[in-house]
Amino acid sequence: MSYLPWHRSEFERLLAGRAALGHALLIHGPRGIGKLAFATALAQALLCEGSGRTGGACEVCPACGWFGAGNHPDVRRVEPESLTAKLSGEEQSAEKGSSDQIAVDQIRALADFVGTSSHRGGAKLILIHPAEALNLNAANALLKSLEEPPAGVIFLLVAHRPSYLPATVRSRCRQVCLARPDADAAAAWLKAQGIADPALALAHTGNAPLLARELAQADYWQRRNDLFTSLADPGFDALVTAERVRDYGVEEVVGWLQKWSFDILLQHCVDAIRYNPDFSRPVASLASGIDMLALLRYHRELIRLQRVVEHPLNARLLFERLLIDYQRAVAPTAPDTRKAA
Repeated sequence: MSYLPWHRSEFERLLAGRAALGHALLIHGPRGIGKLAFATALAQALLCEGSGRTGGACEVCPACGWFGAGNHPDVRRVEPESLTAKLSGEEQSAEKGSSDQIAVDQIRALADFVGTSSHRGGAKLILIHPAEALNLNAANALLKSLEEPPAGVIFLLVAHRPSYLPATVRSRCRQVCLARPDADAAAAWLKAQGIADPALALAHTGNAPLLARELAQADYWQRRNDLFTSLADPGFDALVTAERVRDYGVEEVVGWLQKWSFDILLQHCVDAIRYNPDFSRPVASLASGIDMLALLRYHRELIRLQRVVEHPLNARLLFERLLIDYQRAVAPTAPDTRKAA
């Protein structure tokens, strides 16, 4: 397993100081920049038994072979059941009810692993991803191990939103903040991955290359373009648009609206656009006539919704409310459909 090229210096810095690495690292940064790849490569390097190595894992020793096959006896990976099912390609049924949280039982199940000696006489690694998925009871159970770290056990917590973790957990971890890559390096990497328009994909994802690569794997751009074309239409109708996007993912639509409203605000304030350069002309047109305070309040509401978008919601009603509120903030001269709702 290899880290991504823009994280090389941070990876080498940590390995050079492995003797003082600490018992717990909180590896955090924006979503889609390669934090999990970084943590996985670090775990493999710490367990590698290759002789004379000075950098990452050797990839040829028995430990590296077991690690690559996913059955190294001194490694445990903890993640939500829903993520495990997704990565393994399993179909998730309603009856199965896969959880999006890391439950306390998953942390308690580590007790035997933590309390026994290493099979290979070296370190033992526990990788938790994403760490903010720990529910409160799970976080409290983990805290006991972080407060009294077992000898030879290293926890690697990977988080997109470290602020969602309890302060008591964060304070007992060494912070490793991974930065977004240089735009040119990220674009070159995406081009090598076969992405047709790396610049647009990077702009739309906030310079997150892994997210940008994922967008090419479905009809993402068509759905996004359909919504944005509706939002930019002078005759925008909130209820018609809500019906059109009713089967889209809540997280997806909220994210689009957040980026769209941000671009309008940015255009209005500093004559620039960040996420959607291919819609710069309609964004500029909308920005010239907005109620700025109303749109700011709307944008803040979208940010607050990010905390609950993964929980069960009535998508149709949510989309209607958000799109009506958008219409009132951005197109105040358009017909008010709130009464119709």
